Amino acid sequence: MKARATYDSVSCKSESQTAARDGSTDSASLISTDSTETKIQAKCTEKQIKENFVKLYQLLSNEEAARIKALREEEEQKNQILRRKIEKMRKEMSSLSATVAALEEEMKAEDSLLRNYDATLKRFVSFLCCSELKPTASLTTECFSRVSQCKAPDPEDISGVLINVPKHLSNLKFTVLQKMLKTVDYTPVTFDPNTAHCNLILSEDLTSVRYSDEEQTLPENPERFDMFACVLGSQGFDSGSRCWDVEVGDSTGWFLGVMTESAQRRNKIFSRSGIWLVGHLCGEYKAHEPPQSPALLPVKEKLQRVRVQLDWDSGKLSFSDPLTDTHIHSFTHTFTERLFPFFGVGCDISPLLILPLKMTVIESN
Repeated sequence: MKARATYDSVSCKSESQTAARDGSTDSASLISTDSTETKIQAKCTEKQIKENFVKLYQLLSNEEAARIKALREEEEQKNQILRRKIEKMRKEMSSLSATVAALEEEMKAEDSLLRNYDATLKRFVSFLCCSELKPTASLTTECFSRVSQCKAPDPEDISGVLINVPKHLSNLKFTVLQKMLKTVDYTPVTFDPNTAHCNLILSEDLTSVRYSDEEQTLPENPERFDMFACVLGSQGFDSGSRCWDVEVGDSTGWFLGVMTESAQRRNKIFSRSGIWLVGHLCGEYKAHEPPQSPALLPVKEKLQRVRVQLDWDSGKLSFSDPLTDTHIHSFTHTFTERLFPFFGVGCDISPLLILPLKMTVIESN
C-alpha cells in the first residue's frame, strides 16, 4: 500500500489536471456531463433506497414471524391445559355417573337398598365431598342437600386457558421500534458525495471513505474539493452540541475537524481561514487553524479513534481519544455561521470510518 507523505504532491497533480480540463471543456459539455451524472446519481440513489427498504421489510417480516410463532406456541400450550382440564372433568363425570348408576341399581332392589342404604349414601356423599362421613340419622337429608348444591364447574377451574392478549399487543409498535433500533445503526454524521474529491471512494451508506490513486470522473461542481483529498459531512450545524467518533485505524495521513459553509473549497484551502483541524501526517500529530501554521501536538500513543465534539454556542471544538478518554486538543472561536464536519484522507492504507451510535427510545408524558 502507498501512503501520501504530504498534500503538496497531490496539489500539483490536481492543479495540472484541473487546468487541462478547464482548457479542453466548454460550458455546453460541462452541462451535458453534469446532466448525465445527475441521472446516474438518481438511479444509484433509488437503487440504494430500495435495498435499504428491503432490509427494513425483512426485519419487520422476521419480527412478525417471531411474534406469530410465539402466539401459536401459547395457543398450543393453552389448548393442552384445556384438554387436560376437560379430561379431568370427563373422568369425574364418569365416576359420578358410575356412582349414580350403582345407586339406581340398588334402588331397584328394595331389600338390597335397605340393606346397603347407609353404605351407598356414604359412598355417594364421599364422592361429592371428598371426605368420610359417619352414618347419622340425617344422612339421607344431607346427601340430597349436597346433590342439590352441585353447581357448574367454578370459573377458576378453567383459568389459564385464555391467550395473554396484552403480552402480544401492548405497545406493539413501540416495542418493535425499540428492537429495530438495536439492529439498525444510526450514524450522527454522513459524508456528502457532492463535496468529495475525485480520489476519494465513499461507501454506499456514506459512513466510510478511502483514498484511491485512481481518479473518478466527477462533475466539477463548486461544492467539490478539487486540490486536496477531502470531503465534508452532509449536515451543517449552527447551534447546539454535536459529537462524532471516527475510526482512523492504521491510516498515516488524515485530518478531522470542521469547516465553515462559506470557506473556499477550491485550490489551496489550508491557507485560508474558516477551518479547524487536527491531523496526522508524516508521523506527527498537528493542530491547524489557517492561516496560522500547524502546531505540533504531544500525542504519546498512536490514535486509532478520534472523537470530535462541537459546541457551537460556546464556541468550542474539542478532540479526544474515546478509547483512553484522553484529551488531544481544543479550539475556541466565536462561530458565526454554519459549520460542516471535515475529513481529509491522505493515505490509502485504511479508510476513515464514522462510527454509529447506540440509540434508545425514551418515553415521555
